[in-house]
Amino acid sequence: MHTPRLRSSRRTFLALIGASLVAGPTLAAGSASAAPTGLDDAAKKEIAMKLVSSAENSSLDWRAQYGYIEDIGDGRGYTAGIIGFCSGTGDMLDLVELYTRRKPDNALAGYLPALRGVDGTDSHEGLDPGYPDAWRQASQDQAFEQAQDDERDRVYFNPAVQQGKADGIGTLGQFAYYDAVVMHGNGGDSTSFGSIRGLALERARPPAQGGDEVTYLDAFLDARVWAMKQEAAHEDTSRVDTAQRVFLRNGNLNLDPPLDWQVYGDSFHID
Repeated sequence: MHTPRLRSSRRTFLALIGASLVAGPTLAAGSASAAPTGLDDAAKKEIAMKLVSSAENSSLDWRAQYGYIEDIGDGRGYTAGIIGFCSGTGDMLDLVELYTRRKPDNALAGYLPALRGVDGTDSHEGLDPGYPDAWRQASQDQAFEQAQDDERDRVYFNPAVQQGKADGIGTLGQFAYYDAVVMHGNGGDSTSFGSIRGLALERARPPAQGGDEVTYLDAFLDARVWAMKQEAAHEDTSRVDTAQRVFLRNGNLNLDPPLDWQVYGDSFHID
């Protein structure tokens, strides 16, 4: 089950990440951190992928989603792949461009003109009827899987983790940032990640500014729930209320397993 998101264009995200993240260092999207000390630790990152997949796909098997594609009716055209790349928001176009640079002869290369044409819209013009089958065919190629991984990290995962570390929050907080960026993007609107973080900063200080981590994360999750409720499709806030908030109330700031949570009424467990 893929839930509609408020995510802005990836290009907008990259352009505004420094400007939108207030009261913290400017972070370049995709730049590597010195060492994995939080969510970027391999085991913690695997947990993060499973947590997001439980909400986005109702499954912990995130690697089974490379070939996923459908129009979920959220005004962003086709949603596809492990992180929900969208034909209407630019990140799917950039993914296919990256894949084609690495492997010019691929099943999706011929759709690049159509993807450029529908960018910023929910149109399927030039994509139907063959594009979904081409995507699924490409998903059998390890090079396409790697391209999806790389774009996920460069655009969403790395910037969220870096901002979390700059704010002095631990693994759980870094995951809360990542999940928010996945759903909301970081454009200039009032429900983007930067705006959510800004609302939290109005109520509490992060550890990097001398604040208490639990108090700050409570404020961030409150702001996240508010942002989700601004769109009818996000009225179910269980990915926060019965998942991230549960870990926070249990004092599990390091996201140490075993983990038990619920999303949309489904129960999940990680040993």
